[in-house]
Amino acid sequence: MLRRILALGLVGLPAALAADRLLARGRGAPGPMRMLAVVDAPIDAVWAAVADVPFQVEWMTEMQALRLDPPGRAHVGQRGEATVRILGLSVTDPVEVVELDPPHRYAIRHLGLFKGGGVITLESGADGTTTTLRWEETLVAPLLPHLAAAMQATVLRAIFQADLERLKRLVEDGAVA
Repeated sequence: MLRRILALGLVGLPAALAADRLLARGRGAPGPMRMLAVVDAPIDAVWAAVADVPFQVEWMTEMQALRLDPPGRAHVGQRGEATVRILGLSVTDPVEVVELDPPHRYAIRHLGLFKGGGVITLESGADGTTTTLRWEETLVAPLLPHLAAAMQATVLRAIFQADLERLKRLVEDGAVA
């Protein structure tokens, strides 16, 4: 059994390296995954949910726990550590708030094993009763980043889109303080 695993590794690793190089050809770093939701609520109500960082545990199903330093509402320079579980793997994801423009833009940078960042932007609808919520998330794997991006794009984008839909329902149902 061990020989089979080693043989698979000897064949698989060069194939993975070749695939990563092919995917990287002519491209820079892996690009962001993009998600969108239109929330039937004014921009201030949606912003209250987005800027309430501890509330993210309620709508991001993959986030199991969150610790902020210092605790409280989001502010530029604030750091936190989220325990994230995706596809059965649990990892600590240290992040830093790098941009905050209430009620329009919230951005973080990933500082851990996976690099990248996330940007959430809000735009008020024409009559002020709806909000367009956009989320761009870039996660760059430490090994084989282009192959990992290609593999994660479909799965993680679907997970993150479901998270946005959950946030939309929570805001529309008035579950945000």
